[in-house]
Amino acid sequence: MTEQRERTTFDPTAMETRAFYRVLNSVVVPRPIAWVCSRSAEGVHNLAPHSFYTVACVDPPVVQFTSVGRKDSLNNVEATGDFTINLTPEPLFEQVNATGTDFPPDHSEAEHTGVRLEPSETVTALRVAESPVSIECTLHSTLRLGDSTVVFGRVQAISAWSSAVRDGRPRIEELRPLARLGGNEWSTIGEVLEISRIPFRAWAEDPSIGEKVRDR
Repeated sequence: MTEQRERTTFDPTAMETRAFYRVLNSVVVPRPIAWVCSRSAEGVHNLAPHSFYTVACVDPPVVQFTSVGRKDSLNNVEATGDFTINLTPEPLFEQVNATGTDFPPDHSEAEHTGVRLEPSETVTALRVAESPVSIECTLHSTLRLGDSTVVFGRVQAISAWSSAVRDGRPRIEELRPLARLGGNEWSTIGEVLEISRIPFRAWAEDPSIGEKVRDR
């Protein structure tokens, strides 16, 4: 019999919001990072990392990131209607972190941190030149939830370095993405595990499959 371990329970109704936020950030890990490049109505290019980020829909292709509070990224996207999400590669670790600085809205994080931007293929927002993948989006919609706003972007194009593409898709070993953990912790991809899904038909026809899984 497996020994039952003692657990600590964190109750959001009994904790300060910031304290529970730190716990939540520590258990929803690792989180991919949307390095969002947007443009203000005045033409200032903003670049900011958002680690509440994922795919929202496949058909049509929609991605989402969350602005905790009203950040410049949200203001800009609502003002101009498009943005890019750039993969955060390991070699740009310090620059990615530095673009999270709370610069005033009329300052460009890319200029302050030396991140080179370049024109995108289909949207007016720029992309990060040294990022191996950029997702070009137009604003689909936003959803306000408490103190945060979820931004949904309709994907117009994905551009990737040709050197990173094999067998019709960008390869993880070429992308080397960073991810966010809890507190000030970050991670790299580390060891990559690969395993095929088991169809139910195979599971039903071969009882040894279940036995092997249960014996792990």
